[in-house]
Amino acid sequence: METFDSYALFLLIVIPLAGAAVIMLVPSRMARAIRWAATVAAAANLLLSFYVVAAYDFEEGGFQFQRAWDWIQIPGPWSHGDKAITLNLGMDGIAAPMVLLTGIVLFTGVLISWRIANRNKDFFILYLLLLSGVFGVFVSVDMFFFFFFYELAVLPMYLLIGVWGSSSTFPTFSRTKEYSAMKLMLYLVAGSVLVWIAIMAIFVEAGLGTFNLMELQNVTLDNDFQRVFFPFLMVGFGVLAGLWPFHTWSPDGHVAAPTAVSMVHAGVLMKLGAFGIIRVGMLLMPEGAQDWMPVLIGLGTVNVLYGAWSAMGQTDLKYVIGYSSVSHMGYVMMGLATLHSLGVAGAVLQMLSHGLMTALFFAVVGVVYDRTHTRDMTVLDGLAKRMGFTAVLFALAGLASLGLPGLSGFVAELLVFLGLFHTFPVLGVLGIIGAGITAVYILRLLARVFFGPIGEQWKDQTDASGVERIGAIVLAGFILLVGLFPFPFIRVINSGVMELLARFEGIG
Repeated sequence: METFDSYALFLLIVIPLAGAAVIMLVPSRMARAIRWAATVAAAANLLLSFYVVAAYDFEEGGFQFQRAWDWIQIPGPWSHGDKAITLNLGMDGIAAPMVLLTGIVLFTGVLISWRIANRNKDFFILYLLLLSGVFGVFVSVDMFFFFFFYELAVLPMYLLIGVWGSSSTFPTFSRTKEYSAMKLMLYLVAGSVLVWIAIMAIFVEAGLGTFNLMELQNVTLDNDFQRVFFPFLMVGFGVLAGLWPFHTWSPDGHVAAPTAVSMVHAGVLMKLGAFGIIRVGMLLMPEGAQDWMPVLIGLGTVNVLYGAWSAMGQTDLKYVIGYSSVSHMGYVMMGLATLHSLGVAGAVLQMLSHGLMTALFFAVVGVVYDRTHTRDMTVLDGLAKRMGFTAVLFALAGLASLGLPGLSGFVAELLVFLGLFHTFPVLGVLGIIGAGITAVYILRLLARVFFGPIGEQWKDQTDASGVERIGAIVLAGFILLVGLFPFPFIRVINSGVMELLARFEGIG
């Protein structure tokens, strides 16, 4: 008998689409109705994401809430050609925290976007389409639909940045929103090409006639094949994850993007890249992953140090957070590359933690920019005296970023470091050095922008509005929840991590 649970993941994808469809029918002049329609859709998805994560049975593990709809048959000598492409949905312990993260960022991003007046109808339609794609990636158990939703999550970014973004001029260069949007699109499309090549190669090599990941994981692909095609996935997905040296699109995209899009970009989209490496690369090609993990952990270490050092030299708040995101995604790559239960679990928890704190970062930076019309650290000073709420929330995000105990970042980074010291202790030392650099630029930023004497031009500033406060409080609450009570999240994550790492037993 069919139950609500069998449709829960499908609804996660459909509700944002339904919200976008409703908004299409609302006249553009009814801006308030449009905002409320987007908010209701986002709130419904947030509640549903809570439900599926809370109801996930970590003791049973595996893919739960499964449901499949057959779509295309491929005739030929295939054992599974009758189910070649299916909308096959399921959620495991690794996808669960990502579903929750997406629900939180979707809801808070809509609240932060209430102040958008320019073509808000078009904005919310594209925003909801993007988030529908993100949910689809995390719950798809079919490689074809995985890639379809992956592209649905990426392509709207071009318009969201190119239309609603902002251009910036710096002393030595300028970044127009058109430049940033096009750079983002070229990088991500190039990465998608590599991913699609690998997916098609896996389909042919497996010889089953299906894109179903649950069937494909039972096929042992040739070792040489894995060694050749795993780098396609590592680099292709790595581009979206901000993997050095393919990261430069990300800080530029952050600077140009509107606030809610920056929240989604850093909070969720970059996680799609790391998740893709896990879901497709590590699951289907464990031997290839084993061989290439030293390269991934090396690039991840560069991410951590280069991103942190680059953030030190920035004066634009969004560039600081953008390079900080590159650095923190390095910890994710390092954790995955350890192939140790602690490191991989830490990497997944870091994806959740970084998504929350970065979304909060950009939310409060959006408030600052909206009031002051600048993000220049050399101009901003003493804002805490007029924007106390914003200052407290920015400090909370910053302290989570540098790994203060009691906040989400500490637990995640601790697990990654433990995994590193079990496998690559020297790189573990470098990772801790990166965390030290993070503390320096975060504390310097806080001292410069929010504390100290207030500038004369900022004495009439107002703090965050009621709607903006609700969004920021939700994000801050989850940063504290994960930091103070991490074990429910870790148990769920471990159920997925242990099943993944079982694929690597006996290799090497």
